[in-house]
Amino acid sequence: MRGHHVAVRTPDLQTALDFYVGTLDFRVVATWDYADEQLAYVAPATDDHFFIEILGGGAPAPADVRPYTDLGASLKYAGYHHFCLTVDSVDATVGKLRARGVSIVTEPFVLEVISRRLAFFCDPFGNLIELAEVLD
Repeated sequence: MRGHHVAVRTPDLQTALDFYVGTLDFRVVATWDYADEQLAYVAPATDDHFFIEILGGGAPAPADVRPYTDLGASLKYAGYHHFCLTVDSVDATVGKLRARGVSIVTEPFVLEVISRRLAFFCDPFGNLIELAEVLD
């Protein structure tokens, strides 16, 4: 087995696409309708093996996700927590995200046990996203 995608439920596909494509520089791989929802696969510009499936629209609209204002508070909830994107530099990526108006939930830090520099931020709907830089 290997991973293929993670699905993110949102009330509005276009707002999600504006963020993932416009802010994170992802690309749209496919779009389709399912009942009264609009869906899309998006992928990082340099990755043909990992996708985010965005499920937008539909009635009733999805309930709000838990607001993540810090990583510690987020750990008290069961279920889906976050997905991770590997980057060359967490610090440079955080700087670009800040310049694009993205709020950083957890400032960059090193987790030595897995040799990674990490940071966390949210999409416009509160879905938590991790950045990971592999350290030497």
